Amino acid sequence: MTAFGIALGSNLGDREGNLRRGIDLLMQRLPGARLTAQANFYETAPIDCAPGTPAFVNSVIEIESTLSAPDMYQHLAAVEEAMGRPAIREKNTPRTLDLDLLYAGDIVSDDPALTLPHPRLHLRRFVLEPLAEIRPDKILPGMTKTVTQLLEALTDAP
Repeated sequence: MTAFGIALGSNLGDREGNLRRGIDLLMQRLPGARLTAQANFYETAPIDCAPGTPAFVNSVIEIESTLSAPDMYQHLAAVEEAMGRPAIREKNTPRTLDLDLLYAGDIVSDDPALTLPHPRLHLRRFVLEPLAEIRPDKILPGMTKTVTQLLEALTDAP
């Protein structure tokens, strides 16, 4: 079994409901998978989005599964699409559901199709805060600091 860290975000409609529905849809698609951890929901300001973009609700979950990282990534994309997010879209537009694969066990990959761990997760408070809630002492593959230490090292305002 591989532990997959997945970030969730929504800034359209019933944001918390969208996250819950996304988790439910994902688990329905993954027979034999286990949801091993789920952070609380955090409301966060949009980053690098157009003026007037609604605030996000974010969370992080961890799932154990026998899937490969590319297969998990495909399931995440399918759930986003099922929740109304177009496969082809402009960057940083409002969305009902955004799912990002943060890590897949101890895999390190520089493949442009799927970079692991997620290349910007150590810079994103909206990912690190919920991740620190469920895995504070985790050291991500290729890194030397714990999730809590990465969060404490951020220089942006909380």
